[in-house]
Amino acid sequence: MTADAVDRPMVRPDQVSLGVLISQVPRDAVDDAVTACGVREKRSDGKLPAHVTAYLTLGLALFPDDNYAEVATKVTGSLDRFGVWDAGWTVPTSSAITQARKRLGRRVFAELFENTCGPVAGRAGPQAPAMALGTARGSFLRSWRLLAIDGFDLDVPDSPGNAEEFGHANSGVWRSGFPKARVVALAECGTHAFVAAEIGKYTDGERTLAARLYPRLRGDELLTADRNFYSWQAWDSAQATGAALLWRAPTQLDLPVVKVLADGTYVSLLIKPSVRIASKRRARLLAAARAGEDLSTFPDALDEHGRPAVHHVRVIEYDVPDRDGDGKGDLIALISTILDPGHARADELAAAYYQRWEQETGHDQLKTHLRGPGVVLRSRLPDLVYQEIWAYLIVHHAISALIAQASAAADLDPDRISFTKALRLIRRTATATADIPPSGLD
Repeated sequence: MTADAVDRPMVRPDQVSLGVLISQVPRDAVDDAVTACGVREKRSDGKLPAHVTAYLTLGLALFPDDNYAEVATKVTGSLDRFGVWDAGWTVPTSSAITQARKRLGRRVFAELFENTCGPVAGRAGPQAPAMALGTARGSFLRSWRLLAIDGFDLDVPDSPGNAEEFGHANSGVWRSGFPKARVVALAECGTHAFVAAEIGKYTDGERTLAARLYPRLRGDELLTADRNFYSWQAWDSAQATGAALLWRAPTQLDLPVVKVLADGTYVSLLIKPSVRIASKRRARLLAAARAGEDLSTFPDALDEHGRPAVHHVRVIEYDVPDRDGDGKGDLIALISTILDPGHARADELAAAYYQRWEQETGHDQLKTHLRGPGVVLRSRLPDLVYQEIWAYLIVHHAISALIAQASAAADLDPDRISFTKALRLIRRTATATADIPPSGLD
Protein backbone atom coordinates (compact mmCIF):
# COMPACT_ATOMS: atom_id res chain seq x y z
CA MET A 1 0.00 0.00 0.00
CA THR A 2 1.14 3.56 -0.58
CA ALA A 3 1.61 5.97 2.30
CA ASP A 4 -1.30 8.19 1.28
CA ALA A 5 -4.07 5.74 0.40
CA VAL A 6 -7.30 7.69 0.39
CA ASP A 7 -9.46 5.00 1.97
CA ARG A 8 -7.49 4.59 5.16
CA PRO A 9 -8.87 5.58 8.56
CA MET A 10 -7.87 9.02 9.76
CA VAL A 11 -6.31 10.14 13.00
CA ARG A 12 -8.94 12.28 14.76
CA PRO A 13 -8.23 16.02 15.19
CA ASP A 14 -8.52 15.67 18.98
CA GLN A 15 -5.65 13.16 18.91
CA VAL A 16 -3.06 15.55 17.55
CA SER A 17 -1.41 18.85 18.27
CA LEU A 18 2.20 19.99 18.26
CA GLY A 19 2.33 18.85 21.87
CA VAL A 20 1.24 15.31 21.00
CA LEU A 21 3.66 15.36 18.10
CA ILE A 22 6.69 16.10 20.25
CA SER A 23 5.50 14.78 23.59
CA GLN A 24 8.30 12.25 23.31
CA VAL A 25 10.75 15.18 23.46
CA PRO A 26 10.03 16.69 26.89
CA ARG A 27 11.83 19.73 28.24
CA ASP A 28 13.98 17.68 30.61
CA ALA A 29 15.23 15.56 27.69
CA VAL A 30 16.20 18.72 25.82
CA ASP A 31 17.94 20.12 28.91
CA ASP A 32 19.81 16.85 29.42
CA ALA A 33 21.04 16.88 25.82
CA VAL A 34 22.09 20.52 26.07
CA THR A 35 23.96 19.84 29.30
CA ALA A 36 25.63 16.70 27.92
CA CYS A 37 26.87 18.67 24.93
CA GLY A 38 27.97 21.67 27.01
CA VAL A 39 26.11 24.29 24.99
CA ARG A 40 23.83 25.86 27.62
CA GLU A 41 23.39 29.60 27.10
CA LYS A 42 25.45 31.93 29.26
CA ARG A 43 22.66 34.51 29.65
CA SER A 44 19.36 33.74 31.37
CA ASP A 45 17.47 36.69 29.86
CA GLY A 46 17.86 35.79 26.18
CA LYS A 47 14.68 35.13 24.20
CA LEU A 48 16.23 32.21 22.34
CA PRO A 49 17.58 29.91 25.07
CA ALA A 50 18.72 26.46 24.05
CA HIS A 51 15.42 24.64 24.70
CA VAL A 52 13.42 27.19 22.69
CA THR A 53 15.88 26.91 19.80
CA ALA A 54 15.57 23.13 19.92
CA TYR A 55 11.78 23.27 19.60
CA LEU A 56 11.99 25.88 16.85
CA THR A 57 14.35 23.58 14.93
CA LEU A 58 11.83 20.75 15.23
CA GLY A 59 9.24 23.21 13.91
CA LEU A 60 11.48 23.90 10.91
CA ALA A 61 11.31 20.17 10.06
CA LEU A 62 7.54 20.16 10.44
CA PHE A 63 7.14 23.19 8.14
CA PRO A 64 9.97 22.82 5.58
CA ASP A 65 8.36 25.19 3.06
CA ASP A 66 8.24 28.13 5.51
CA ASN A 67 11.09 30.46 6.35
CA TYR A 68 12.48 30.83 9.86
CA ALA A 69 10.31 33.80 10.84
CA GLU A 70 7.12 32.13 9.60
CA VAL A 71 7.83 28.97 11.56
CA ALA A 72 8.64 30.97 14.67
CA THR A 73 5.37 32.86 14.30
CA LYS A 74 3.45 29.58 14.08
CA VAL A 75 4.87 27.90 17.16
CA THR A 76 5.80 30.65 19.62
CA GLY A 77 2.19 31.18 20.69
CA SER A 78 2.31 27.96 22.65
CA LEU A 79 5.61 28.97 24.26
CA ASP A 80 3.93 32.13 25.47
CA ARG A 81 1.03 30.15 26.96
CA PHE A 82 3.46 28.04 28.96
CA GLY A 83 5.45 30.95 30.27
CA VAL A 84 8.67 30.59 28.30
CA TRP A 85 7.94 33.21 25.69
CA ASP A 86 7.25 36.81 26.65
CA ALA A 87 4.32 38.14 24.61
CA GLY A 88 6.12 41.47 24.51
CA TRP A 89 8.97 40.03 22.49
CA THR A 90 8.98 40.25 18.74
CA VAL A 91 9.33 37.10 16.67
CA PRO A 92 13.05 36.46 16.21
CA THR A 93 14.62 37.20 12.88
CA SER A 94 16.04 34.51 10.62
CA SER A 95 19.51 35.74 11.52
CA ALA A 96 18.80 35.45 15.25
CA ILE A 97 17.49 31.90 14.83
CA THR A 98 20.52 30.96 12.73
CA GLN A 99 22.88 32.30 15.40
CA ALA A 100 20.96 30.41 18.10
CA ARG A 101 21.19 27.19 16.06
CA LYS A 102 24.93 27.72 15.67
CA ARG A 103 25.26 27.92 19.44
CA LEU A 104 23.58 24.52 19.78
CA GLY A 105 26.10 22.84 17.47
CA ARG A 106 25.73 19.48 15.74
CA ARG A 107 25.62 17.08 18.70
CA VAL A 108 22.50 18.15 20.63
CA PHE A 109 19.94 16.64 18.28
CA ALA A 110 21.88 13.39 17.92
CA GLU A 111 21.84 13.13 21.72
CA LEU A 112 18.14 14.01 21.78
CA PHE A 113 17.31 11.36 19.19
CA GLU A 114 19.31 8.73 21.05
CA ASN A 115 17.48 9.45 24.31
CA THR A 116 13.91 9.85 23.02
CA CYS A 117 13.42 7.85 19.82
CA GLY A 118 13.12 4.28 21.06
CA PRO A 119 10.93 1.38 19.92
CA VAL A 120 7.31 2.26 19.14
CA ALA A 121 5.53 -1.05 18.68
CA GLY A 122 5.00 -3.20 21.73
CA ARG A 123 2.75 -5.80 23.19
CA ALA A 124 -0.26 -4.57 25.12
CA GLY A 125 -0.41 -5.20 28.84
CA PRO A 126 1.65 -4.44 31.95
CA GLN A 127 4.80 -6.00 30.49
CA ALA A 128 4.88 -3.65 27.48
CA PRO A 129 8.08 -1.59 27.30
CA ALA A 130 7.65 1.91 28.67
CA MET A 131 8.35 3.49 25.29
CA ALA A 132 6.09 1.19 23.28
CA LEU A 133 2.60 2.06 22.11
CA GLY A 134 0.25 -0.90 21.79
CA THR A 135 0.64 -3.55 19.14
CA ALA A 136 1.57 -3.10 15.51
CA ARG A 137 1.18 -5.80 12.89
CA GLY A 138 4.41 -6.77 11.16
CA SER A 139 6.53 -5.55 14.07
CA PHE A 140 7.38 -8.93 15.59
CA LEU A 141 8.41 -12.45 14.68
CA ARG A 142 7.42 -14.44 17.74
CA SER A 143 9.46 -12.90 20.57
CA TRP A 144 11.74 -10.81 18.33
CA ARG A 145 11.16 -7.20 17.40
CA LEU A 146 11.64 -6.89 13.63
CA LEU A 147 14.14 -4.27 12.50
CA ALA A 148 15.54 -3.41 9.09
CA ILE A 149 18.68 -1.54 8.12
CA ASP A 150 18.99 0.60 5.03
CA GLY A 151 20.22 3.97 3.84
CA PHE A 152 19.19 7.03 1.89
CA ASP A 153 20.77 10.31 0.88
CA LEU A 154 19.61 13.92 1.11
CA ASP A 155 20.58 16.93 -1.01
CA VAL A 156 22.10 19.79 0.97
CA PRO A 157 22.76 23.38 -0.18
CA ASP A 158 25.83 23.78 -2.37
CA SER A 159 27.85 25.96 0.00
CA PRO A 160 31.64 25.62 0.27
CA GLY A 161 31.37 24.16 3.79
CA ASN A 162 28.75 21.59 2.82
CA ALA A 163 30.64 20.56 -0.31
CA GLU A 164 33.79 19.98 1.72
CA GLU A 165 31.97 18.18 4.56
CA PHE A 166 29.62 15.90 2.61
CA GLY A 167 30.90 15.69 -0.98
CA HIS A 168 29.02 15.11 -4.22
CA ALA A 169 27.88 11.95 -5.92
CA ASN A 170 30.20 11.10 -8.82
CA SER A 171 32.58 13.68 -10.29
CA GLY A 172 33.36 15.69 -13.39
CA VAL A 173 30.46 16.21 -15.79
CA TRP A 174 28.46 13.53 -13.94
CA ARG A 175 28.81 15.24 -10.56
CA SER A 176 25.54 15.70 -8.66
CA GLY A 177 24.10 19.19 -8.59
CA PHE A 178 24.17 19.35 -4.79
CA PRO A 179 26.34 17.84 -2.08
CA LYS A 180 24.70 14.83 -0.46
CA ALA A 181 24.51 13.68 3.14
CA ARG A 182 24.11 9.95 3.69
CA VAL A 183 21.88 8.45 6.38
CA VAL A 184 21.84 4.79 7.44
CA ALA A 185 19.18 3.84 9.96
CA LEU A 186 17.65 0.98 11.89
CA ALA A 187 13.87 1.05 11.47
CA GLU A 188 11.08 -0.80 13.21
CA CYS A 189 9.41 -2.71 10.38
CA GLY A 190 5.79 -2.55 11.48
CA THR A 191 5.71 1.16 12.34
CA HIS A 192 8.42 2.58 10.03
CA ALA A 193 9.90 4.41 13.05
CA PHE A 194 13.65 5.01 12.92
CA VAL A 195 15.15 3.83 16.22
CA ALA A 196 18.87 4.39 15.54
CA ALA A 197 20.73 6.26 12.82
CA GLU A 198 24.12 7.44 11.62
CA ILE A 199 24.66 10.51 9.44
CA GLY A 200 27.78 11.02 7.38
CA LYS A 201 29.35 12.02 4.11
CA TYR A 202 28.10 10.65 0.83
CA THR A 203 31.51 9.04 0.35
CA ASP A 204 31.28 7.20 3.68
CA GLY A 205 29.22 4.42 2.11
CA GLU A 206 26.32 2.52 3.66
CA ARG A 207 28.49 -0.29 5.06
CA THR A 208 30.73 2.17 6.89
CA LEU A 209 27.81 3.88 8.61
CA ALA A 210 26.03 0.58 9.24
CA ALA A 211 29.06 -0.75 11.11
CA ARG A 212 28.46 1.94 13.75
CA LEU A 213 24.88 0.76 14.25
CA TYR A 214 25.40 -2.98 14.78
CA PRO A 215 26.75 -2.66 18.36
CA ARG A 216 23.43 -1.01 19.34
CA LEU A 217 21.39 -4.13 18.59
CA ARG A 218 19.72 -5.95 21.47
CA GLY A 219 19.03 -9.60 22.17
CA ASP A 220 15.26 -9.29 21.69
CA GLU A 221 15.62 -7.88 18.16
CA LEU A 222 15.79 -9.54 14.75
CA LEU A 223 17.65 -7.52 12.15
CA THR A 224 16.83 -7.95 8.46
CA ALA A 225 19.22 -6.67 5.81
CA ASP A 226 19.68 -6.77 2.06
CA ARG A 227 22.66 -8.59 0.52
CA ASN A 228 24.56 -5.31 -0.01
CA PHE A 229 25.12 -5.07 3.74
CA TYR A 230 26.74 -8.48 4.10
CA SER A 231 30.40 -8.87 4.94
CA TRP A 232 32.09 -11.19 7.39
CA GLN A 233 32.92 -8.22 9.63
CA ALA A 234 29.34 -6.93 9.57
CA TRP A 235 27.80 -10.32 10.36
CA ASP A 236 30.36 -11.04 13.08
CA SER A 237 29.78 -7.65 14.72
CA ALA A 238 25.98 -7.88 14.58
CA GLN A 239 25.86 -11.49 15.82
CA ALA A 240 28.10 -10.65 18.77
CA THR A 241 25.30 -8.49 20.23
CA GLY A 242 23.04 -11.50 20.71
CA ALA A 243 20.44 -10.16 18.31
CA ALA A 244 18.92 -12.55 15.77
CA LEU A 245 19.89 -11.91 12.14
CA LEU A 246 18.06 -12.55 8.86
CA TRP A 247 19.98 -11.25 5.85
CA ARG A 248 19.85 -11.98 2.16
CA ALA A 249 23.04 -13.73 1.12
CA PRO A 250 25.15 -12.25 -1.71
CA THR A 251 25.14 -14.38 -4.84
CA GLN A 252 28.87 -15.13 -4.58
CA LEU A 253 28.78 -16.21 -0.92
CA ASP A 254 29.87 -19.83 -0.48
CA LEU A 255 27.30 -21.69 1.65
CA PRO A 256 28.37 -25.34 1.99
CA VAL A 257 25.71 -27.74 3.24
CA VAL A 258 26.48 -29.01 6.74
CA LYS A 259 23.12 -30.50 7.68
CA VAL A 260 19.76 -30.62 5.92
CA LEU A 261 16.86 -29.89 8.27
CA ALA A 262 13.41 -31.47 8.21
CA ASP A 263 11.73 -28.36 6.75
CA GLY A 264 14.05 -28.28 3.72
CA THR A 265 16.30 -25.52 5.05
CA TYR A 266 19.90 -26.39 5.87
CA VAL A 267 22.69 -25.47 8.24
CA SER A 268 25.82 -23.98 6.70
CA LEU A 269 29.01 -22.28 7.81
CA LEU A 270 30.18 -18.73 7.33
CA ILE A 271 33.97 -18.91 7.37
CA LYS A 272 36.22 -15.90 7.76
CA PRO A 273 37.66 -14.90 4.35
CA SER A 274 41.23 -15.24 5.65
CA VAL A 275 40.60 -19.01 5.71
CA ARG A 276 41.04 -19.73 2.01
CA ILE A 277 38.41 -21.82 0.23
CA ALA A 278 40.91 -24.41 -0.99
CA SER A 279 42.81 -24.65 2.29
CA LYS A 280 43.15 -27.78 4.43
CA ARG A 281 41.98 -25.77 7.44
CA ARG A 282 38.69 -25.03 5.73
CA ALA A 283 38.26 -28.68 4.84
CA ARG A 284 38.88 -29.65 8.49
CA LEU A 285 36.29 -27.12 9.68
CA LEU A 286 33.63 -28.47 7.31
CA ALA A 287 34.41 -32.08 8.22
CA ALA A 288 34.17 -31.31 11.94
CA ALA A 289 30.89 -29.43 11.50
CA ARG A 290 29.37 -32.27 9.44
CA ALA A 291 30.46 -34.74 12.11
CA GLY A 292 28.59 -32.71 14.72
CA GLU A 293 31.66 -31.62 16.65
CA ASP A 294 31.51 -28.56 18.93
CA LEU A 295 33.40 -25.94 16.94
CA SER A 296 33.70 -23.62 19.94
CA THR A 297 36.52 -25.89 21.20
CA PHE A 298 37.95 -26.66 17.77
CA PRO A 299 41.36 -24.92 17.31
CA ASP A 300 40.82 -24.20 13.60
CA ALA A 301 37.60 -22.32 14.44
CA LEU A 302 39.45 -19.46 16.12
CA ASP A 303 41.48 -16.71 14.46
CA GLU A 304 44.86 -15.43 15.57
CA HIS A 305 43.19 -13.21 18.21
CA GLY A 306 41.14 -16.01 19.70
CA ARG A 307 37.90 -14.79 18.12
CA PRO A 308 35.50 -17.00 16.13
CA ALA A 309 36.57 -17.61 12.55
CA VAL A 310 33.36 -19.49 11.76
CA HIS A 311 29.61 -19.04 12.38
CA HIS A 312 26.78 -21.51 11.88
CA VAL A 313 23.87 -20.16 9.86
CA ARG A 314 20.60 -21.56 8.61
CA VAL A 315 19.91 -21.11 4.90
CA ILE A 316 16.37 -20.54 3.64
CA GLU A 317 15.98 -20.68 -0.15
CA TYR A 318 12.86 -19.90 -2.14
CA ASP A 319 12.00 -18.79 -5.63
CA VAL A 320 10.09 -15.63 -6.49
CA PRO A 321 8.67 -16.03 -10.02
CA ASP A 322 8.90 -13.07 -12.38
CA ARG A 323 10.09 -10.79 -9.60
CA ASP A 324 11.58 -8.22 -11.97
CA GLY A 325 8.85 -8.51 -14.59
CA ASP A 326 11.15 -10.14 -17.13
CA GLY A 327 9.53 -13.57 -17.05
CA LYS A 328 12.38 -15.06 -15.04
CA GLY A 329 12.37 -16.31 -11.48
CA ASP A 330 14.63 -15.02 -8.76
CA LEU A 331 16.18 -17.39 -6.23
CA ILE A 332 16.31 -15.76 -2.78
CA ALA A 333 18.81 -17.19 -0.30
CA LEU A 334 18.43 -15.95 3.27
CA ILE A 335 20.90 -16.66 6.06
CA SER A 336 19.85 -16.56 9.70
CA THR A 337 21.20 -17.11 13.17
CA ILE A 338 17.92 -18.88 14.04
CA LEU A 339 19.06 -22.46 13.51
CA ASP A 340 16.12 -24.37 14.99
CA PRO A 341 13.00 -24.60 12.77
CA GLY A 342 10.99 -24.90 15.97
CA HIS A 343 11.97 -21.34 16.85
CA ALA A 344 10.95 -19.95 13.45
CA ARG A 345 9.60 -21.80 10.43
CA ALA A 346 10.96 -21.20 6.96
CA ASP A 347 7.77 -19.47 5.82
CA GLU A 348 7.86 -17.22 8.89
CA LEU A 349 11.41 -16.17 8.08
CA ALA A 350 10.56 -15.49 4.43
CA ALA A 351 7.61 -13.36 5.53
CA ALA A 352 9.78 -11.54 8.08
CA TYR A 353 12.35 -10.72 5.43
CA TYR A 354 9.60 -9.30 3.23
CA GLN A 355 8.76 -6.87 6.06
CA ARG A 356 12.18 -5.30 5.44
CA TRP A 357 10.61 -3.37 2.58
CA GLU A 358 8.56 -1.40 5.12
CA GLN A 359 11.68 0.69 5.72
CA GLU A 360 11.39 1.96 2.15
CA THR A 361 7.99 3.34 3.15
CA GLY A 362 9.65 5.14 6.05
CA HIS A 363 12.21 6.68 3.70
CA ASP A 364 9.42 7.83 1.38
CA GLN A 365 7.47 9.31 4.28
CA LEU A 366 10.46 11.36 5.41
CA LYS A 367 11.87 12.39 2.04
CA THR A 368 8.73 12.85 -0.03
CA HIS A 369 5.93 13.72 2.39
CA LEU A 370 7.60 15.34 5.41
CA ARG A 371 10.49 17.11 3.68
CA GLY A 372 8.87 17.38 0.24
CA PRO A 373 9.82 15.77 -3.10
CA GLY A 374 13.06 17.14 -4.53
CA VAL A 375 13.45 19.66 -1.71
CA VAL A 376 17.01 20.60 -0.77
CA LEU A 377 17.67 21.00 2.95
CA ARG A 378 17.78 24.60 4.11
CA SER A 379 21.03 24.65 6.15
CA ARG A 380 24.16 26.05 4.52
CA LEU A 381 26.52 25.14 7.35
CA PRO A 382 27.53 21.52 8.08
CA ASP A 383 26.67 21.69 11.80
CA LEU A 384 23.19 22.93 10.93
CA VAL A 385 22.75 20.23 8.28
CA TYR A 386 23.33 17.58 10.95
CA GLN A 387 20.82 19.38 13.19
CA GLU A 388 18.25 19.52 10.43
CA ILE A 389 18.53 15.84 9.50
CA TRP A 390 18.26 14.75 13.14
CA ALA A 391 15.22 17.02 13.53
CA TYR A 392 13.56 15.31 10.55
CA LEU A 393 14.29 11.91 12.07
CA ILE A 394 12.84 12.99 15.43
CA VAL A 395 9.68 14.48 13.90
CA HIS A 396 9.17 11.42 11.68
CA HIS A 397 9.53 9.20 14.75
CA ALA A 398 6.95 11.28 16.61
CA ILE A 399 4.46 10.98 13.75
CA SER A 400 5.10 7.24 13.50
CA ALA A 401 4.46 6.91 17.23
CA LEU A 402 1.21 8.86 16.91
CA ILE A 403 0.04 6.64 14.04
CA ALA A 404 1.00 3.49 15.96
CA GLN A 405 -0.92 4.72 18.98
CA ALA A 406 -4.00 5.48 16.87
CA SER A 407 -3.79 2.15 15.04
CA ALA A 408 -3.43 0.24 18.32
CA ALA A 409 -6.53 1.96 19.73
CA ALA A 410 -8.49 0.93 16.64
CA ASP A 411 -6.82 -2.51 16.34
CA LEU A 412 -5.51 -1.68 12.87
CA ASP A 413 -2.28 -2.22 11.00
CA PRO A 414 -0.36 1.13 11.08
CA ASP A 415 -0.20 0.89 7.27
CA ARG A 416 -3.96 1.47 7.24
CA ILE A 417 -3.50 5.02 8.52
CA SER A 418 -2.32 7.54 5.97
CA PHE A 419 0.96 9.24 6.91
CA THR A 420 0.17 12.09 4.53
CA LYS A 421 -3.23 12.77 6.03
CA ALA A 422 -1.86 12.54 9.57
CA LEU A 423 0.90 15.01 8.64
CA ARG A 424 -1.60 17.45 7.11
CA LEU A 425 -3.77 17.27 10.20
CA ILE A 426 -0.79 17.81 12.48
CA ARG A 427 0.29 20.85 10.49
CA ARG A 428 -3.22 22.31 10.60
CA THR A 429 -3.62 21.79 14.32
CA ALA A 430 -0.07 22.74 15.25
CA THR A 431 -0.64 26.47 14.79
CA ALA A 432 -3.94 26.52 16.65
CA THR A 433 -3.28 24.04 19.46
CA ALA A 434 0.50 24.03 19.67
CA ASP A 435 1.41 22.46 22.99
CA ILE A 436 5.17 22.55 23.51
CA PRO A 437 5.47 20.25 26.58
CA PRO A 438 5.34 22.47 29.67
CA SER A 439 7.22 19.99 31.88
CA GLY A 440 9.97 21.84 33.69
CA LEU A 441 9.47 25.14 31.88
CA ASP A 442 10.56 28.09 33.94
